[in-house]
Amino acid sequence: MKTKIASVFGAFALIFATSVFAQDEGGRTDWREQYAYSLGVQAYIFGFPYVYLPSLRADWIIRPKAANDITPYAPINHFSHVRTLADASYRGGGSPNQDTLYSTAWLDVGKEPVILSHPDMGDRYFAFELAGIDSDNFAYVGKRTTGGKAGSFAIVGPGWKGDLPAGVKPLPASLTPSVLIFARTLIDGPADAKTVNALQDQYTLIPLSLWGNKDAPLPASRDVWQPFDPKTDPLAEWRTMNRAMTENPPEERLAKLVGLFAKVGVGPGQDLDTMDEATKRGLARAAVDGRQLIKAAIDSGQLGRQVNNWNIPPRTLGRAGLVDDFLLRASIQAMGGIISNELEETVYYNTTKDEAGQTFDSSKNYTIRFAPGQLPKVNAFWSITMYDPTFNFTDNALNRYSLGDRSQGLKKDADGGLTFYIQRDSPGKDNESNWLPSPQSGEFFLIMRTYMPGPEIVAQKWAPPAVIGGL
Repeated sequence: MKTKIASVFGAFALIFATSVFAQDEGGRTDWREQYAYSLGVQAYIFGFPYVYLPSLRADWIIRPKAANDITPYAPINHFSHVRTLADASYRGGGSPNQDTLYSTAWLDVGKEPVILSHPDMGDRYFAFELAGIDSDNFAYVGKRTTGGKAGSFAIVGPGWKGDLPAGVKPLPASLTPSVLIFARTLIDGPADAKTVNALQDQYTLIPLSLWGNKDAPLPASRDVWQPFDPKTDPLAEWRTMNRAMTENPPEERLAKLVGLFAKVGVGPGQDLDTMDEATKRGLARAAVDGRQLIKAAIDSGQLGRQVNNWNIPPRTLGRAGLVDDFLLRASIQAMGGIISNELEETVYYNTTKDEAGQTFDSSKNYTIRFAPGQLPKVNAFWSITMYDPTFNFTDNALNRYSLGDRSQGLKKDADGGLTFYIQRDSPGKDNESNWLPSPQSGEFFLIMRTYMPGPEIVAQKWAPPAVIGGL
């Protein structure tokens, strides 16, 4: 495989070429600080998942949550389930959906495999997305990949060898001992919650050594380390990164790149305290600028494609690190999604602008029309969801936050097309079935989700039509 490692550096060469060299107290140029800074920005892009995901792991495992908080909270090797759909009263952000309920879990498969089991799901959509602490996916269990019949699947860590019990199917091995599971289970509105909850209760995670022992209590450990605190230590994120990489080493094929970062004290087994003060200063600056650069890459919308002012995700999303696209991995995949579904599972489109390129304004009325034959072709379902600038739902008289192919009572146009009305006030009783309410004031944005998309969507030959209006 030809790698793209060089592109990680080349994309930002001008940033460093035009930088002013740091100087010491005597006004002399200190090349060590500048070298640590320039190399450190690239190391930060490469290593960002090893900072971000361990921080989330500690939060989700150690810190208790309020009853109405949908943030995960569970011990290692245990699921945390979201039991109900969020509505406008939830203000925690994160762009919650109206299609599925989440089940999440952090696993430790460093010593032995963990066996994931689910009941017969019938024809209901579900997917267990499995990723390493580097945010790259390594396996799926679900309707698309393994089917809906009840099953048990072994999640194994790097280098594990052994025999599995009869009836337990092996999955591709994780590249890291720490594993994150995002499971999504279709819910058809609030009335379906009880049925989905019953299915969630049958999702199990059992260490191999306890498999078949129904009376054995499952360990409920919350013993994970806390990331270092950037508020008290300017090198905290590097210390977190180093520890996470030491426990979850990058792939051996990346040894030369990892070795280069080691020259400034970054990577598996590295000790920042052995570095000189100039190098430490350079790394401290690199962490700040590196995070800002990653966020700027997301905000630019330039890592994917834009069609009809809808942003289309890059083709390699979900496994970006496996093709050496570390900027994509750090930005959209990790910072933007923690872990991200691959396009074969779901394709998400988002837009903040109408056909003319004007930012959505709640004082104006918009429409989006799918001409006959233009609806997205999916093997599961699709939806369009409204969000305010805080990444939350907007309160409205219908308590409606999305529309899609499962929405009841949608009215087709005379020619068989489908039009949605996007505005804060009712478009009239005859059109309310197709009304997606916008906020009472301010800006908003839309996300279109396509689950188990067809080939045209995966190949990026289809895109949503432009949002028309602004009147």
